[in-house]
Amino acid sequence: MSLDIREAGLAAPLEPTLVADLVGLAAARDGSRDALIETSGRTLTWAELDHEVGRVATGLGDAGLVAGQRVMLVLGNRVELVTTYLGALRAQLVAVPVNPRAKVDDLAWMIADSGARLVVADQASVAEARAAAQLVREALAGSRDVLDDEVVTRAHQPRLVVVDSDAQAGELTYGALRADRPRPVHARRDPETLACLLYAGSSDDRPRAAMLTHRALLANVEQTSAVRHSDGTALIGAADVVLGVLPLFHVYGLNAVLGGVLRNGATLVLVDHFDPRGTLDAITAHHVTVVPVAPAVFPHWRGLEHLADGFSGVRLVLSGSAPLSQADSEDFTAVTGVPVHQGYGLTEAAPVVTSTLASSAQVPGSLGAALPGVGLRLVDDLGLEPEQGDPGEILVRGSNLFSGYWPDGADGPAADGWWATGDVGFLDEGGDLFLADRLDEVVVVAGFRVYPHEVEAVVADVRGVEDVAVIGVPDDATGSAVVAYLRVTDLDQTAAVVDAVRERCATSLAGFKRPSRVEVVEELPTTLAGRVRKGALRQQERRQALGVLE
Repeated sequence: MSLDIREAGLAAPLEPTLVADLVGLAAARDGSRDALIETSGRTLTWAELDHEVGRVATGLGDAGLVAGQRVMLVLGNRVELVTTYLGALRAQLVAVPVNPRAKVDDLAWMIADSGARLVVADQASVAEARAAAQLVREALAGSRDVLDDEVVTRAHQPRLVVVDSDAQAGELTYGALRADRPRPVHARRDPETLACLLYAGSSDDRPRAAMLTHRALLANVEQTSAVRHSDGTALIGAADVVLGVLPLFHVYGLNAVLGGVLRNGATLVLVDHFDPRGTLDAITAHHVTVVPVAPAVFPHWRGLEHLADGFSGVRLVLSGSAPLSQADSEDFTAVTGVPVHQGYGLTEAAPVVTSTLASSAQVPGSLGAALPGVGLRLVDDLGLEPEQGDPGEILVRGSNLFSGYWPDGADGPAADGWWATGDVGFLDEGGDLFLADRLDEVVVVAGFRVYPHEVEAVVADVRGVEDVAVIGVPDDATGSAVVAYLRVTDLDQTAAVVDAVRERCATSLAGFKRPSRVEVVEELPTTLAGRVRKGALRQQERRQALGVLE
């Protein structure tokens, strides 16, 4: 993979073996074009972004970090997240973007598990980041009850870098981190170098970090860029202005959106959080042409005044991270006249696997065909290809795949390159993918995965809870919602136990992980082996939604 930019006046071609090389390519093509626009009013051209990335990369080296060490980013969608992410990659460090709204305990666990030596936080997240870093320090000092021993063995003393806030003793401000001027980074340029640790799904109580190399990230950017719209245009072109409301700590925002902008020299409008009217106003004010979002936003836009006017300049709407209902898609297009294109992806695939833009024909409910360079097949319980139209587990192969899970590369692609996703789907005769279910019990809320084990562990710790099972149910606003079924030790104390469960979840879980409903039952359906039959609970929910049950 090589792009020759000698025509731009450089002495030699720049090989984009590292993700941050894409910044230099875009700056060489047209450094005066806007690269980043914050809704607050800050902007950076491609030349300015390239310079800033260089200053951060140099500053990270001056701070004592060397290739392969980890930098955690606890930031919202803002300029500093982009510059620090790319600066870390240019310095051949490993970026660890995480949810800036994560709870202290979760942050502490991820800091320790990843071995992060530097934690970058802004005013909205710095209090939690400080508290989490202190927990890691205490664990390293011998307070092993704070974090389990196995995680502590990977931990290092974390140092905090604060953005838009005063630094405390031992901390750095972002301004102090940046070097006065960039200096060249002299290191081995290897696309198999680890670029990111992104915390993804797990059947355990804690998420697992997917190991994504520069090769994987760049490959998916190229695979996505090879797809063409019906009019022959690319998903993202140099003239496009792209909405950046998807969180950049999530792989969809980080590589499908930011990566596409980097590769094609487009402009990214950074929006810190989704607000129906505010986001629509940003689309209009900045003449946005490409709108990548999650399915959960469409119900919030339904019935919004001037929705059609706001999308009059938009040529492409992309929905990903979870299936979008046919009704929401059709309602949106009926009002705006802009069709919604869907796709299927995973953190471990960096992330895009299929897109309806790659389909030979548009089929309702389809998640599209595989991107160029991505292999896709189904297997049944015996590992054989199912009959046409029958469901099977989805297997993926391609240079965009991850290298296994941190820290030892476990459960990565097999020797033949295929990786089993754990999702179940079926393919139509045209090769389009339809998602049927998930092999595991992960619940996708507004595009984010919720691990029932984690919620169950919190609820089970509440006094009076005898047993608990957590499932996902359909939700118009978020795609899915979390519901907790409980058995309590004393039915006379039901109301008090439910209140205690809600209070514990509010203090221990992020908002999207909290049960939207708590149901108390006399018995939970179980198998002969004593395992809760969650399928029976989901069937009960479906019957209740249809009015079969009161």
